[in-house]
Amino acid sequence: MTLRRALLKSAILAGFAAMTTIGSTSFAAADELDTLKEKGVMRIAMSGAYPPFNFVNEENKVVGFDPAIGAEIAKRMGLEVEIVTTAWDGIIGGLLANKYDAIVGSMSITEERDKVVDFVGPYYTTKRAIFTKPDSGITSVAQLKDAKVGVTLGETHEEWAREQGYDIRTYKGLPELLLELENGRVDVIINDSIAAILAMKERNYDFVALPDLETDAIGAGIAIREGNPALKEAMQAALQSMMDDGTYLEIANKWVGGDIR
Repeated sequence: MTLRRALLKSAILAGFAAMTTIGSTSFAAADELDTLKEKGVMRIAMSGAYPPFNFVNEENKVVGFDPAIGAEIAKRMGLEVEIVTTAWDGIIGGLLANKYDAIVGSMSITEERDKVVDFVGPYYTTKRAIFTKPDSGITSVAQLKDAKVGVTLGETHEEWAREQGYDIRTYKGLPELLLELENGRVDVIINDSIAAILAMKERNYDFVALPDLETDAIGAGIAIREGNPALKEAMQAALQSMMDDGTYLEIANKWVGGDIR
């Protein structure tokens, strides 16, 4: 079992344990959509360390593409939104433990995650990319066996890098990854291509992507707890209406510079 799978398994078990303490009636409860409508608020979680998708600005507010999408979905459902920031490697465990209602944090939809949560979306797509300095001497994925590889703890890229047998260093988020590469503490970093390219542009980093990485498109979804078909349907309908009426494109243009569906 990889460390990533072990961490996910621990998070899942912790979540189920927390749910069990609530009592068996929780499994027979009504769909969470009814509860959210009664409260009038949807709590959405993200790392807050993934610019321009979600990050803390100079006014100490969490902003970006993800919170904007989450807030608009909540609005169309007649709800206010509350943003929760939490460490990425424990974010699924927090959802299962009812610490928030959804994860709107650029979470890649994977078969492993889909076994323990339901997904709304995808609401954008990207690809895995590997970046290095132009003068690093690294021009091919084949050279990474002897390289120090930076990844974000708990991301799918971490699990993938471990499966390749790379010598990895784990960090809290994209800003820290970029800084470590700039300062030479890692030789390459692995991240979603769109987020990395936009963050590099914002911070004037001149990194290059390795051209020979073969990777499929990755869909980012909104994670909710299983067993809530009405909530999933309502959120999916709100997302689709945003895409149909142009609101999604307005948000995407503002935060990422174009349509990323």
